[in-house]
Amino acid sequence: MFKNLSKNLISFLAILLIVAALFAFTSEEFGFFQEPERISPRELSEKINNEEIAEIILVGNNIEVILEDESVMTTRKEPDISLMEFLERWGAEEEKVRALSITYEEEPDWGWLSTLLIILLPLLFLLIFFQLIIKQAKGGANSALDFSKAKARLFGEGGMPKKDVDFEDVAGLEEAKEELKEIVEFLKDPKRFDEVGAKIPKGVLLTGPPGTGKTLLARAISGEADAPFFEVSGSEFIELFVGVGSGRVRDLFQKAKSKQPCIVYIDELDAIGRKRGAGLGGGNDEREQTLNQILVELDGFDKDTKVVVLASTNRPDVLDPALLRPGRFDRKIILDSPDLKARKKILEIHTRNKPLDEDVDLQEVAERTPGFSGADLENLTNEAAILTARREKKKVSQEELLESIEKVLLGPERKSHILSKKEKEISAYHEAGHALVSSLLAETQEVRKVSIISRGQAAGYTLKMPMEEKRIKSKSEFLSEIAVLLGGYVTEKYKYKETTTGAANDLEKASKYARKLVKKYGMSSLGPISYGGEREHVFLGEEISEEKNYSEEIASKIDKEISKIIKRAEKQAAKLIKKNKDKLEELAQVLIEKETIEKEEFERIMNKA
Repeated sequence: MFKNLSKNLISFLAILLIVAALFAFTSEEFGFFQEPERISPRELSEKINNEEIAEIILVGNNIEVILEDESVMTTRKEPDISLMEFLERWGAEEEKVRALSITYEEEPDWGWLSTLLIILLPLLFLLIFFQLIIKQAKGGANSALDFSKAKARLFGEGGMPKKDVDFEDVAGLEEAKEELKEIVEFLKDPKRFDEVGAKIPKGVLLTGPPGTGKTLLARAISGEADAPFFEVSGSEFIELFVGVGSGRVRDLFQKAKSKQPCIVYIDELDAIGRKRGAGLGGGNDEREQTLNQILVELDGFDKDTKVVVLASTNRPDVLDPALLRPGRFDRKIILDSPDLKARKKILEIHTRNKPLDEDVDLQEVAERTPGFSGADLENLTNEAAILTARREKKKVSQEELLESIEKVLLGPERKSHILSKKEKEISAYHEAGHALVSSLLAETQEVRKVSIISRGQAAGYTLKMPMEEKRIKSKSEFLSEIAVLLGGYVTEKYKYKETTTGAANDLEKASKYARKLVKKYGMSSLGPISYGGEREHVFLGEEISEEKNYSEEIASKIDKEISKIIKRAEKQAAKLIKKNKDKLEELAQVLIEKETIEKEEFERIMNKA
């Protein structure tokens, strides 16, 4: 409040100073209140004697002198003597003075005005000052009263305009859209469901990896549904003060019930919906009180309440089980990364407002982007448009789209990162080793591009794309992938009799795959057993009392099995490298010369007899 008050006071004083400065400037510039030139009494007497004076005007004790050339001068006499006595005292001749035209005027009495201004100006200033204080105090009081009010944004029914997104703007996710269309139909015509005794779910939970379209689907429901739509983030419930979160939950559901039928959408539900009792302290903290209030409100819906609660999260594993039971969030919609067909549709949506060249083939772009989410594809098309503008082109071509794939995957080209001749050679042999092993092993992905141009943290890269999209992977595919990851390490060892730090990331990934084979997937000699005890995401309190579910003897066997898988893959990669050393040399030399090998040239080298 005081911050705003001081800001307003400073603004008021600044405006006052500016007005005063402008007034002073204009007064001087245009002659307003400009004082005439001063003249001494002796000079005045001399001018009277020389007959240079046209008229004298006496106003009180002020003498205004008008010369023959119509210029004006002023002086002042003593208050207790007459004008004649004053002039004669300074040497003016009596005859010359009597011959002058002298006008006597009454001096205006400004005393009452100055007195009034002295009284009123401070009062006016104090009035403005206290008015600012009262205004700020009212604003602070209103803020305090609104502190426990929900910060949800209302769309439709007197709120903000509806989202300009509908189901046509959401590509793929057909099953999810069908599930949500039922809710939209219920909100549009609830009587049709009531007549057959059907109850729409109270809560719908959207889960899936980041960027798969959870928030976009919620916006599409806002655009489709002919009903008010409340949107709020989970983090907006929590404040420093205890009880504010639960108060905002109560206020949100009260508003929703007054607008029913309607939709309440809570984004990032995991911010307030995490498992209770996972912390080190007591369980009665602010977040848990907020969660408890949400559970109560979901249970407190009357049978005829027509409010649907929609929520989204990418961490359903950390949610409290009470949220997920039937009667609360009893319908769960899982969103996966889009497949080839869906990726093409997403690209078509995100390129609708972009001018495309005739050579653009979105099918090829979709084929080269397995694993991309909808958000990744949107970013790809935007990067392509930015690249087109930087190159001063009018239309987005296939070249910009394909180049943007690598930028999204690996980062921008690091043209300033210049490798030495030796580093460039090592990087070329390293990437040639990856590509060679990948092309010679069965059940590996197709090599699309090999490059030693630095991107992001990588000094070079080998782009591989699957021949067909798969949801499951076999043991042989994992083993082949580990051998491909070790291809660069083995090539360095074979060529230079030592290895470099360039293989660090490959070794990390290979070890991770091998560990999953043994511990998670049961694809080793230890049998079909899952050995737990490790979590990819650790939360405070979750692992403090947790112990490994296997003994130290089993841990030793796990380590030996992982080592055996890595060593076997290393031998397999080394055998392929030695057997095809001529192709390795040719690939490396072409990379050193050109820095990039595309799919067609790579296949030509590999198909040589």
